[in-house]
Amino acid sequence: MPSHASDRQVDSGARSDLGSIRRVLVADDSRLQRRILVASLKKWGLEVIEADSGEAAMEICRDSCPDLVLSDWMMPGMNGLEFCRAFRELPTEGYGYFILLTSKSEKNEVAQGLDAGADDFLIKPVNADELRARISAGDRILEMQRELSAKNRIVSETLDQLRAAYDTIDKDLIQAKKIQESLVPELSRSFGASQVSLLLKPCGHIGGDLVGMFSAVKDKVAFYSIDVSGHGITSAMMTARLGGYLSSFYFDQNLGMEKLLNGTYALRDPADVATMLNERFLADTGIEEYFTMSYAVADLKTGSLKMVQAGHPHPVLLRAGGQMEFVGEGGVPIGLLAGVPYSQFEVQMQPGERLLMYSDGFTEARLTDGDMLEEEGLVKLIRQNRAGQPGREFLDDLFWSLTQIMSPEFGMEDDVSATLFEYNGC
Repeated sequence: MPSHASDRQVDSGARSDLGSIRRVLVADDSRLQRRILVASLKKWGLEVIEADSGEAAMEICRDSCPDLVLSDWMMPGMNGLEFCRAFRELPTEGYGYFILLTSKSEKNEVAQGLDAGADDFLIKPVNADELRARISAGDRILEMQRELSAKNRIVSETLDQLRAAYDTIDKDLIQAKKIQESLVPELSRSFGASQVSLLLKPCGHIGGDLVGMFSAVKDKVAFYSIDVSGHGITSAMMTARLGGYLSSFYFDQNLGMEKLLNGTYALRDPADVATMLNERFLADTGIEEYFTMSYAVADLKTGSLKMVQAGHPHPVLLRAGGQMEFVGEGGVPIGLLAGVPYSQFEVQMQPGERLLMYSDGFTEARLTDGDMLEEEGLVKLIRQNRAGQPGREFLDDLFWSLTQIMSPEFGMEDDVSATLFEYNGC
């Protein structure tokens, strides 16, 4: 036999008595030692391959990795330790159990073998009963490893499926965000000398806040701020529905408008709009969500505002002299109780004054100290902004100032939205 050749003696029809271990590679330069080991292994029903050197053993392993390797430590050329290191570097899916056969028993040499990747040791001459016991121990480890690998494959496949599902949902949410943004096509619009500006910042892809404005006649404008209960897809679907009920494009569908006999439109009083929305949503079965709302109709000639507050935070009136006051009478959210009477109140504005409607995403924002912003904190934020800022810039700076004092631990927990009306006549 030429040097470093292998004896590929295989009993493929045998069945193993040692569980999941089927294929064993015996590497030893001693033919006698190989025959002794092979005899026991075949008797236990194992498929055995022989190699008379480390190099020959590596050729076999590169071709097909065995379940178990029994390798002599001392061999010419590539010794057992070097073979073990090379064996561990092979790119294989499964794990091969490696037992070093040695006459060495010193602790430092055992440590060398473990560092090289050996799983176990047998002192020569090898006792058949001890060999079987060590193989049985290796079989238990291999079985656990294979079970773990199978579970990992299942986990990996499940993660791939979840990742694909997430990607699909993410694409849908991005498209839903575009659709929701289309409900607020203009973030700022002038009505004569007056102006309405809007801010809409969902805490996720989509949110449950809605802001808007519309006008049916030259000297009047309606604007609102809405916050649907909950978060996510359900709330976003509700805002889409509300966007249809308060459309700035399709007046026939807008509950805030009334078509007159001459074909023109008039703005309904805020209390009537709140009542109609409440009846409409309570009539729809299966809808458990409700929403809060501040809704106003401004007379641009006189500066008079008619308003309804349905559970929404109190609007802030920014007077020309710098004073601020919260207005409103509270009220019951819409879609919560049937037959609720909604009453409106009036606010008189002077040129240069502003009215800010906002969602509780502002006042209930959690700060770095753990407290909520609340109304006092909102007043401080407003005072930090320059008095003469245009509406859009004012709202953007207000939101930016809020993000600077939010708790980094909690971040933006709720949608943040606002509607700013700047009165300067018609």
